[in-house]
This record gives sequence, C-alpha cells and structure tokens, in this order.
Amino acid sequence: MPSAEETSVNQDRTQRPDVRPTRRDSVATSGSELIGGPAGRFALRGSGGWFTPVRVVALVAIGMFALGMVQKMPCYNWAWFRGASSQYTHACYSDIPHLYVGRGFSEGLIPYFDRLPGDMQYLEYPVLTGLFMQVASWLNLAGGSIQNQEQTYWMVNAGMLMICTVVIAVCVARTHRHRPWDALLLALAPAFALTATINWDLLAVALTAAAMLMWSRGRALAFGILIGLATAAKLYPALLLGPLLLLCWRAGKWREFATAALGAAGAWLVVNLPVMLMAPEGWKKFYTFSQERQVDFGSFWLIITQRTGEPLEVDSVNTYATLLMLLACVGIAALALGAPRRPRFAQLVFLVVAAFILTNKVYSPQYVLWLIPLAALARPRWRDFLIWQACEVMYFLGIWMYLAYTTSTKHQGLPPEGYQLAIALHLLGTLYLCAVVVRDILMPERDGVRQDGSDDPSGGVLDGAEDVFVVGRAAHPPRHAAHAVDGPRVEWGTQPQTPGEAPPSA
Repeated sequence: MPSAEETSVNQDRTQRPDVRPTRRDSVATSGSELIGGPAGRFALRGSGGWFTPVRVVALVAIGMFALGMVQKMPCYNWAWFRGASSQYTHACYSDIPHLYVGRGFSEGLIPYFDRLPGDMQYLEYPVLTGLFMQVASWLNLAGGSIQNQEQTYWMVNAGMLMICTVVIAVCVARTHRHRPWDALLLALAPAFALTATINWDLLAVALTAAAMLMWSRGRALAFGILIGLATAAKLYPALLLGPLLLLCWRAGKWREFATAALGAAGAWLVVNLPVMLMAPEGWKKFYTFSQERQVDFGSFWLIITQRTGEPLEVDSVNTYATLLMLLACVGIAALALGAPRRPRFAQLVFLVVAAFILTNKVYSPQYVLWLIPLAALARPRWRDFLIWQACEVMYFLGIWMYLAYTTSTKHQGLPPEGYQLAIALHLLGTLYLCAVVVRDILMPERDGVRQDGSDDPSGGVLDGAEDVFVVGRAAHPPRHAAHAVDGPRVEWGTQPQTPGEAPPSA
C-alpha cells in the first residue's frame, strides 16, 4: 500500500468514490433525517440505478422551479393586471409579462431594429437575451386579450427557463468529479426558486455553468465559445476571464488561456456583429443604459443616498464603483498569485462576481442567480450556504415590501429604514460567504473539496499543474497541502510521478 506522501493529486481520479455530504457535513447529515438518514455503505452509487445523483439533482431542481412558479400564481391570476402594489404585497413580481407589452413584443416589433414608443427607445438587454425574448414571443400563440397574451408569454418563458435550470443543475453536478451531490445546494436554494422567473438571467447562468463544465474537462475552446455566448446574454460572464488569466499565469498555461479568450471574443462577435452593423442605435442601448442608470435598488449606494438625503451624480457613482471593483480585483489577484496553494478556479470566479455585485450601483433580486451555482462549487458547505440564502430571502421579501410601501396610498409595507436593513443583510451575507472562501484559499485544510486529496476538480488543465509564477509567501510554500486527519497528504505544484521515479526534493 503506497504511503500518503506518495499520493498525487492526479492519482486514481477515475477510481475515487463519490463524496457523500451526509458523511462529511453535519448540516447535511441532520437534514437527511427527513428522508431516512445518511447514506449507508450499501447505498447505490453512480450508475447503480436509474436514480443517479445527476438525475436526482435535476429532478429536485425541476421540483423547486415548479414551486417557484406556484409562488407566482397570485400575480399570474390577477395581481400583475390590477394596480402596482398587489404584485409587491404578494412578492410575485416579474418583468416578463410587463415587458411583453412595454418592449413591443405584443405589437410584433423586432428588438434593436424597431424603435419603441415611450421613454425606452430600444430594448435595453444584450443581443442573445433579446433573441431569447423574441423566440418566446414567436412561441406565444395565444390570442384574445392582452392579459391572456401576457400570461401565456410568461408561461412560455417559464418553460424555456426551466430548461435552463436543468442545464445548470446537470452542469454543476458534473463539474466536480466525484462530488455530484454538491449540486443539491443549487437545486434546493430557496432564492433560486423565488427569483428564477423574474427576468431572463438564467440563460446567461446556464451558458456560464456549461462553460465551467467544459473547462473542468480541459476543453478550452468550448469554454471560450460558451463564455462569449453568455456574455452576449449578460455582461457578468466576461468576468470569468480575469480569474482564468491569473490562474493560467501562475501555472504557465498561456496557450489554453489564449484559446479560451479568442473563443470568447469570436463567439461574442458572431452574435453581436450583425446587430451592431445593421442596428447600431438599438445594439448600443444596453451599454448606454447601464452607464446612464441612476443609483437603484439593492446597492449600498442607495443606502448612502437615502441616509444623507443627497442624490449622487451618476458619473461619480460610475467612477467610484469602477475604482472599488478594480481595488477588489487587485486584492483577488494578490490572493491568486500569493496564496500558499493555487486557488481553485470556482473560488476565484465566485469572489470576482461577488465583488461586481457588491460594488454595483444596482442589485436586482434575480442577480443572486449569478452566484448560486458558483457558491455551490466554491464553498459546498450547507451551513454557510444556508446562512447566505437566508439573507437573500430576507432581501427578496424586503424589496417587494418596500415597493408596496412606496406604491400604495396607505404606505402599507416596509419603510425606507427597513429596506436599508434588508440591503445590509444581503451585503453582509455575501461578504460572509466571500470571507469563508478566502479563508479556504489561505487555509486549504478548511476547504471541503480538497480534504479528500483533490486539487482543483473544476480546474481542467490547472488541476495538479506545476506553479511557474508566484509571489510573496507562495514563493516558499510547504511542499505538502494541509490535509484532514484521515485524508491523504497531497503534493501540489509538481507533475505526477511515474512508478519508480523519485519525488522532487522539498
């Protein structure tokens, strides 16, 4: 039997059994009592039956998505169509039915090409999201009243977004080899179910999750193409290229990064260039709208505005938000290049996207969808995940109660002071999850993913790769990873040793 010191991060990957959260996570163990207790040693694994982990995760995600649709039923039946405050008091608001009329789909207008009546002259969404909205309108064959058409349009979109949900669940379950059950964090996330049909963000989230899966399998070009498509649906997926640059720099994987970056740029151009050339005014509306948008819901900028009573200039907020984001990125870069062990890809991606959310001048409730799959990969611990989800659910309720207060004549709902508390909970919950991810990076023995001897299951070519550029204390790291008491001692930053070859000296 080989000694623990001789165990490589790449050794026996395909033979390693699936990690069972009920045997490693006390919260998961307690929660499993609802379905009969933790899995025993005779429980079916992997392909031992039809109900494989990936299929179970997908079915649970569909069930939770359906519950989210049920939660929207008061609005579907009447509240979307009878005044403003009812949809807020029932916490079932959605942009989808309102924009069916507000962005000209009910009149057959073509996004980006046809000018809209009213203040919003063109559709303010990226091109691929606009295509998604247009396809849903083509599939909306309902006639009759506008209300009936809006209801059907929401239902068609919900069906398409459910497909996106399944894609996300399957990709997250398969990204980390031997850890498919971590995707239950995503599937059971209450904030996911509550916000899934508010807007069209799940399209970009699905493409991003598929990109993460492709990178974990070493397919850099497919990753890049999917990231380019995701960026054509929402801006935030482009942020993934930053962490990838840092990790490839540290590991010397420049060829793979260049392939991914060129693939992303090419895919984005293929989608955007036709609209950019044929309808330039409509195409650029998303970007000008983002720049011109005032301080809005959910941001700490709104707390400052409401507490001081002084409006903040848009240009000033844009500048300050950009500087704060750049400062956060500098800190993340220092962490990536100076940590004693190269951070996992999912960890850095979560930190960068969270920094963007925290510094942005608006936080719509559906933005939590960007972080949920990344959180399941970056920090698959039920206690921390549920603390964060509790904060997000409180924010979800807070924003609707605040809007109910501001839109009703009787001011029934949450006053500004209460809404500021809800924003603070969202900010603190996200910061808490960022803090434990940073701790895992600095103290790898606290990282649940690495406690079984893994290096970076989502890292693809980075998994087990040798470091070629480091700074600070990473330049003189210990030669073994911190490890659990009963786990293997893992060498990292070295190539796998062939039988009979002497390991490198410490």
